[in-house]
Amino acid sequence: MRVSIWLMKLMPRLGARAWVIVLATLLCAWRVAGQTNGAVTILEPQDGQRFNPRTNITLTANADIPAVKSLEFLSDGKSLGSVSNQPYSLIWSNVPTGTYSVVARAFPQSGAAVDSAAIEVRVYNAYLTFGLDRVGMLQRHKLFDIPLWQYVAVLVYIFLAFYISKILDFLTRVWLRNWARKTATTFDDLLLNLLNGPIKIVAFIVFLRIGLEIFSWPALVQTILSKSFIVIVASTLTYVAIKFIDLAMGYWKQRVRPEADKSFEEQLFPVIRKTLKVFVVVVAVLVTLANIGVNINAALASLSIGGLAVGLAAQDTLANLFGAVAVFVDKPFRVGDRIQLTGVDGTVESIGMRSTRVRDLDGYHITIPNKTMGNATITNVTRRPNIKTEMNFGLTYETSAEKLKLAAKILQEIYGSHPQTHDLLVSFNKFTDSTLNILVVHWWKGTDGKAYLAGLQEMHLKVKERFEAEKLGFAFPSQTLYLKQDSDWRLVEN
Repeated sequence: MRVSIWLMKLMPRLGARAWVIVLATLLCAWRVAGQTNGAVTILEPQDGQRFNPRTNITLTANADIPAVKSLEFLSDGKSLGSVSNQPYSLIWSNVPTGTYSVVARAFPQSGAAVDSAAIEVRVYNAYLTFGLDRVGMLQRHKLFDIPLWQYVAVLVYIFLAFYISKILDFLTRVWLRNWARKTATTFDDLLLNLLNGPIKIVAFIVFLRIGLEIFSWPALVQTILSKSFIVIVASTLTYVAIKFIDLAMGYWKQRVRPEADKSFEEQLFPVIRKTLKVFVVVVAVLVTLANIGVNINAALASLSIGGLAVGLAAQDTLANLFGAVAVFVDKPFRVGDRIQLTGVDGTVESIGMRSTRVRDLDGYHITIPNKTMGNATITNVTRRPNIKTEMNFGLTYETSAEKLKLAAKILQEIYGSHPQTHDLLVSFNKFTDSTLNILVVHWWKGTDGKAYLAGLQEMHLKVKERFEAEKLGFAFPSQTLYLKQDSDWRLVEN
């Protein structure tokens, strides 16, 4: 009180410069008093000092207490470490973004611990604050213990993130779309349509997080913001992945439709689509939970045990399903094809998720599990490029060489002149027990069975007519028996 009255009496006698010096001295005394509690004083850093994120901060304190056993530095109640020898200094390494309340606590040999006054240490990037942290009013006034300049900077970053995302969306919709129109495929156009919305959301969240990460938020707010951003980005990417599956499956469906069985396609595509979607969602949930700090080891163990149980219980069903997928992807046959495999020769009538149904040449309906089809050696008769026929024309041994040449010439003319003949081979190839054999190998152009049989009949009839006209006889299996007479005998006529 006496000091105050003395200052009031002295005020008119001092000039303006003297008063500035007096006020500065009082301010420094107040700051030192604020950092001192009893005999423990934090010397470094200063109260309110700012540092860049992930830097090392030197903490130094002084303890005017006899017989100090150790001195501990605490940040928001958590120990940063302790030292036992003067000078009481500690390196606080790799400090993340945030606002921290730092206290120095001295432990004497006897008696209770003595704490210093708390100081505030701010860690953020000053060059990304737009200079708002240097505005005195915004720095001094706080809302929920957060300086007002941080709220203003958040609004600026929201504004920037919004317009940067709009620019990226514009580039996607205009520039990339113009580039996609120049390509021959339509898949890139469909992909750009899919990315229009999600790319804006992801860009907005990413740039907003970059901006907000530079500020010193309380730990609770920092945790909520970080986990919220992770969940939003993960949800958006999961949505994009699910929509991409729909897009890819639809595009694939359009490309394979002319070659695939429609009923099989309608069964298989929904199963593949749903399986992929479930897989994406499960993986996305597990990855998101792991990134927000949830222990997923128990969930992974449960999924592993459940998957093993399902796999053992439904191994035949799964084998048939994968067999159906293998048949669909590899396409060894399609509905309407004639196929041959072990014990089966017939026409494919349908391809299902569990089995393939074949109508054999005798008219019987045969069901074959798809796991068998996936592992079997299948001959697709329908997909042969042409029909090969081997024929042997046997002439009698009384046929002369000239007649044999004429017969080969006739066969060459008749079979070679047909419009459906793809290739032909005629050769007098061997002497058999009872015939002179002429081999004819004929390749029919096309695979239509009815047209092939009709054309073959037409050529056979012409061969028969020409051979009869040229007196060329067909041989048949025969044997000549020679009997030796050992005694003089003869047949007696009555």
